[in-house]
Amino acid sequence: MTVRVYTHPACLSHDTGSGHPERPQRLAAVTEALHEAFDDLDWQQSPCAGRAELLRVHTPGLLAQVLETQATGVVALDPDTLLSSGSAEAALRAAGAGIAAVDAAVTGEAPRAFCAVRPPGHHATASTAMGFCLFNSVAVAAMHALERHGLSRVAIVDFDVHHGNGTQDIFADDARVLYASTHQWPLYPGTGAAEERGVGNLRNAPLPPGCGGRRFRQAWVDALLPAIDGFAPQLLLISAGFDGHWRDPLAQVQLDAEDYAWLTRELAVLSQRHAAGRLVSMLEGGYDLQALRECSVAHVEALRGTA
Repeated sequence: MTVRVYTHPACLSHDTGSGHPERPQRLAAVTEALHEAFDDLDWQQSPCAGRAELLRVHTPGLLAQVLETQATGVVALDPDTLLSSGSAEAALRAAGAGIAAVDAAVTGEAPRAFCAVRPPGHHATASTAMGFCLFNSVAVAAMHALERHGLSRVAIVDFDVHHGNGTQDIFADDARVLYASTHQWPLYPGTGAAEERGVGNLRNAPLPPGCGGRRFRQAWVDALLPAIDGFAPQLLLISAGFDGHWRDPLAQVQLDAEDYAWLTRELAVLSQRHAAGRLVSMLEGGYDLQALRECSVAHVEALRGTA
């Protein structure tokens, strides 16, 4: 299956300053690796998300902070989350990639997509930018699928090593969205306990440091994949963070590229069973450049159905 890749040069212009782990080189490593590995991907430039689309999940105050702050140099929203003169367009393009990918998937134009964008999004709540994230792009994409296309069941699968507290917060009371996550515990942001269930639509499987791929896969086989299967989503969205890799400096779960490829294949099967193959993935974390290269290639190869 052909995979469409959404990206944009503006996503490289989000300047986080010297020494920050969420740096432009991350995205460059991903796109370079994909160009080297594949000659049949459908590359598309990300459009900008519109204000109305962002306001489905975010407050006017957050939009004003991200889009209207006059950044000369780097402005810190918190110790980890930064704005520069290029950040507003980068955030708009990142969210716009998810919207365009959902449009293409739902209409059948391109059922599978990978959004190679930054900044990441899954920590951003309705009102607060945090954890390197400005807008919650996967939440914007999910709400677009629900409100614009009239879907009634969307699953968000989050395998970033950090819990997607923002995504969970936005959809905790919305039974139309199933949120399923593995993540290291304890670790930033400190949310994602198994007992956090929302209105029955949250499935969290915390993992201990050093657990490795076997424990990671077992959590999905035992709990999360059956929950997704039972939910029968009409669209699957992935928060694809590769910071659980053993090389990553910010966590200790000790996964490898094949672990991510395995899970992607499992999700592709569910997408074929319930969602006409519709599967949209969005880049989240991952802070070792070599690991990012390996994992993004393995992930996209699995999306293509050739892994």
